Amino acid sequence: MEKWEKLKEKLRKFAEERDWEKYHSPKNLAISIAVEVGELLEHFQWISEEESRNLPDGKKSYIAEEMADVFLYLTMLADKLGIDLFEAAFRKIEKNEEKYPAEKVRGSSKKYTEY
Repeated sequence: MEKWEKLKEKLRKFAEERDWEKYHSPKNLAISIAVEVGELLEHFQWISEEESRNLPDGKKSYIAEEMADVFLYLTMLADKLGIDLFEAAFRKIEKNEEKYPAEKVRGSSKKYTEY
């Protein structure tokens, strides 16, 4: 069994054992993702760009937990909606390659509508 399927199965079982499935509507899962992203952002609030590139290991472990929370809720939402997240991600990269051709945008942070 591939890792993606194994993770979805483990999350389903976790929720089922606690009778939490009833709370895991797409709306609630999307809100939970936003909440967890907020908690992730707190670790970067008020630090410099340089500090964000050189985080101490202790801080990284907290950040890893928040990233995992985001990933787990995103996985549950994709599972609920029947979306293959990896397939969607590859399609999005292809779309971005069209919107942001390297020869036009190299070194620029402008949005595709600005160049």
